[in-house]
Amino acid sequence: MLLEKSDVDEFEAKYAATLDDRVKDGDVEPAYEIYDRVIKRLEERVALVKRLSAAGFTYDVDEAVILDRHEAAWPATPKDSEEVWRQRIKHEFLLEHLSRLKAAEAKAAAEKADAEKKEKAKAAGKELPPAKPAEAAAKKDAKPAKETTIKETVDTRYDRTLRSYKEYDGADILQTYISALTHVFDPHTDYLAPAQKENFDISMKLSLVGIGAVLRSEDGYAKILSLVPGGPADVDKRLKAGDRVEAVAQGDGPFIEVVGMKLDRVVSMIRGGKGTTVRLRVLPADAPDPAARMVATLVRDEIKLTDQEARARLYTLTRSDGRAVKIGMLDLPSFYADMRGGDGAKSVTHDTARLLAELKKRGAGAVVVDLRHDGGGSLSEAVSLSNLFIKDGPIVQVKDARGSIRVLSDEEGLAYEGPLVVLTSRASASAAEIFPAAVQDYGRGVIVGDKSTFGKGTVQSVLELNSYLPPAYRTYKPGALKLTVQKFYRVSGGSTQHRGVLPDIHLPSAGDLSDSTESSQKNALPYDEIEPASYERSGATDGHVSRLAKASAGRVASSREFRWIREDMERWEKQKKDKTLSLVEKKRLAERKADEDRQAARKKDRVASKQKPLAFEEITLAMLDGKAPAVAASTTPAHGAAPRLDDEEDGFERAPDAPDAVLEESLRIADDLAAVTALIGNQDASPGRGKAVTQ
Repeated sequence: MLLEKSDVDEFEAKYAATLDDRVKDGDVEPAYEIYDRVIKRLEERVALVKRLSAAGFTYDVDEAVILDRHEAAWPATPKDSEEVWRQRIKHEFLLEHLSRLKAAEAKAAAEKADAEKKEKAKAAGKELPPAKPAEAAAKKDAKPAKETTIKETVDTRYDRTLRSYKEYDGADILQTYISALTHVFDPHTDYLAPAQKENFDISMKLSLVGIGAVLRSEDGYAKILSLVPGGPADVDKRLKAGDRVEAVAQGDGPFIEVVGMKLDRVVSMIRGGKGTTVRLRVLPADAPDPAARMVATLVRDEIKLTDQEARARLYTLTRSDGRAVKIGMLDLPSFYADMRGGDGAKSVTHDTARLLAELKKRGAGAVVVDLRHDGGGSLSEAVSLSNLFIKDGPIVQVKDARGSIRVLSDEEGLAYEGPLVVLTSRASASAAEIFPAAVQDYGRGVIVGDKSTFGKGTVQSVLELNSYLPPAYRTYKPGALKLTVQKFYRVSGGSTQHRGVLPDIHLPSAGDLSDSTESSQKNALPYDEIEPASYERSGATDGHVSRLAKASAGRVASSREFRWIREDMERWEKQKKDKTLSLVEKKRLAERKADEDRQAARKKDRVASKQKPLAFEEITLAMLDGKAPAVAASTTPAHGAAPRLDDEEDGFERAPDAPDAVLEESLRIADDLAAVTALIGNQDASPGRGKAVTQ
């Protein structure tokens, strides 16, 4: 979007054969030359944006824009570059136009509904309850916000982008440059300037006051990579991974556009004092219409480790013969550990052992371990937790840069021997891939989920660069290097790197289409193999997987929710291949209406089906510690909000939120495994079993 082919060709001719030598000699002058060229081009583009916005646009010409230009050719001439920018700015104008249309429609619908409610109450001889004093006062004191024009919005956005880039200091430029060089070797090796090193330390300590969202800068936006389980954003349920933050407001203050703003500045605006309010205006990742916007109002809180602890649920399923069975579910958001050690130190292994004991006590016939939102953590915890389910033997192999191989195992006591299902997704990464790989290699349980896990089979070490300076310069903070130093291998010899862990039973989900995987990263280390470790398979699932997969496939094929999931995936896949977005208003409005009609029809179908969500009991460590009620029963859809009833006087039931179809099917698979295991156990104990086998 910024540079032209002539710029890239010039830099390549000048530096392609000398960049490595320059870096070794401490010469980083190319970084500043490239930065200066970027600023020059950006100034030209911002001036172009203002000329384009002043002229305005119409939205009836049949053309489309390519938003993702990562694989597109560099503009060959200034004229080509201007055309790329004309389409981009027209898209932004249309996006603003559609968003304002939608907001006006929503306002009109709300006013109509309010009027109808008042009329209905009047006809029934009732009076609506008065507004609460605080609400009435706020409404009275509220001042109408000045409506900005689309031109003002877009111009301001690019003025801010230019200003943010011009605010780069030497550390910012150096970090961008050095990290770009390190990524040539590995996508997880980075240079951390002092400010970024401080942010990294905060993220590792998990003691930040904020909303609990992990952000990354992408195409000028602060994009949400993930939500911290238990944090304000996760509890609120409105923000999702992939959402892009467009503006931030403090309390009731005005929104400040953050598109193009440096990520650390956006983060500092979102962080704040405990108990204070921040509002985010975001572009939802799952919105059918790119013009759709959503505002989330969140109260900042301390993000504690206890909010990310292991937790459990005990689900009640009804079999076809009417029998009720109980299936336990362990939700592990990370492989956490208090590195300081000592008595009472936090450990996901110890917490999981306690929850397993409670699930067994309450009669769980099988257990599902949910790792779909687990991005990894402590290597030692991945090993020790695996030994809660695997009786004896090695769990993972680790090879360093010298080729030295260590086989890791743990003496953690066996805590659960029953039927086991491990649920994974494309987001399950690093340490969260070691556990399912071991379970699969030992034949200890069934792996269920997306077509593969993330595929990050490497470990990084953070090297403080201060220790490499001469003593006289030790007071200077040069930052740190996050360096990839080891690679994981399964006990069967294959690496989890690049390939991930493939499931025994695949369940379709949107994660299958995700590009956020190790294999999609530039210069990711390749898959390879080493000699298998010496281990003895449990074989608990041998001979059963094909039968379980067949039964699951039948349920998935007849499932309304999975049918809708497949339909959505087909649509998203088509959009990904097309890579273009229409700039015709009528076409975009028609597409939006089709999406809204589809969602409305699905909600209506859910209401008509009267299908109840699975009932479950929530089990937390706080309950086991006596700090919360011993039992918390619910019929909330898995990882969703409870079905809601409209006001009684409205007289109709609202549609329940979409159930977690993948988790529910995993619970069914676990029940099937439990049934097969029980059947074999009964046959083994029955008279004449040996004679029957002999015949």
